Amino acid sequence: MSRVLSTEEAKTAIRQIQSIINGGFTEQIDSLDAQGRILSDANVWDGPLAQQFRGTVWPDTHAALGKVKTELEELRAQLDQIAQNIFTAGGGA
Repeated sequence: MSRVLSTEEAKTAIRQIQSIINGGFTEQIDSLDAQGRILSDANVWDGPLAQQFRGTVWPDTHAALGKVKTELEELRAQLDQIAQNIFTAGGGA
């Protein structure tokens, strides 16, 4: 039989992570992405550093932001399920 443990500290940590994700973190990622797209426009910013940004820096950053946002959404969904299971099994508040 495997051990099942759910302390108040665990419940609090789950709630805090959910609060951070739901409290605007993904919106901040969207804002970063929007600003990066603006800087990627040669009509807004151009020159050697801007070209480097458009060519290598931004594509990698844009992909990373998308991945982080997807992973945060998956984490939020998993935490919802975990919290539901913990609170149901433990009768926690």
